[in-house]
Amino acid sequence: MAAVLLLAGCQSGPTLQSISLDQAQGSAQNLSSLTEAVTANPRNPEAYNVRGIAYGRSGENQRAIDDFTTAIQLDPNFYQAYANRALVLRQLNRNPEAVADYNSALKINANYDSAYIGRGNIYRIASRNREALSDFQRAIDLNTTDPRAYHNRGLLYQLDGQHRQAIEDFSTAISMDANAPEPYSGRAVSYLALNNVEDASDDINRAIQLDGKRAEFWANQGIVLEARGDKTKAYRSFAHAAQLDPNYQPAKDGVSRTRGSAGS
Repeated sequence: MAAVLLLAGCQSGPTLQSISLDQAQGSAQNLSSLTEAVTANPRNPEAYNVRGIAYGRSGENQRAIDDFTTAIQLDPNFYQAYANRALVLRQLNRNPEAVADYNSALKINANYDSAYIGRGNIYRIASRNREALSDFQRAIDLNTTDPRAYHNRGLLYQLDGQHRQAIEDFSTAISMDANAPEPYSGRAVSYLALNNVEDASDDINRAIQLDGKRAEFWANQGIVLEARGDKTKAYRSFAHAAQLDPNYQPAKDGVSRTRGSAGS
């Protein structure tokens, strides 16, 4: 049972809510005023970087890339702009280009924790786990305050069956950002793997409270409920997960396992 949950839980990593474009001061500003700033000072790389952040947050990805590119052309040592462009490229699944930008940022500033975390997450998703672990560890050694480093290292520990270490990392991520749901879901996976059903239940319920629209969280709740012997409620959780994402295999598998309990 825990092995099934592990498969579902390991998919929770890539979208940790605290992922953000660097220098987030640009996100709350009006695009028109940012454009005025660019027009007033067209040689200022920071103006393009901040507007690029705003474009990225509004989903105008190509405009964001163009602004970050201009910022880099104006200041080739602007490592934050490289990392910001990398994040947008990653969101577009242009991962080799994103890695190249993270590499460029780190050549300029070898102590830039956000670039290690961003590159490490690309490596983790690509199953380049040793390289990913090295990047997350480097960010942690730099005393990062970004919870993504601990969350993603926790996912790697979890994948390796090192659940106690994973729980420690998820707990650290939660202490840094108590409102990000993914570490709660991740920690629930490892708690259940250690047969700690009560704490697993508390954590997955908290993840759903924070974000009730994630199929993987509802599927994980279903598996926790199965472990508690409550197949009727488990079926409801799996069915809700399948409704949220009809293609999510752990939800479909859970519905198949518990369907006979739906009316009991």
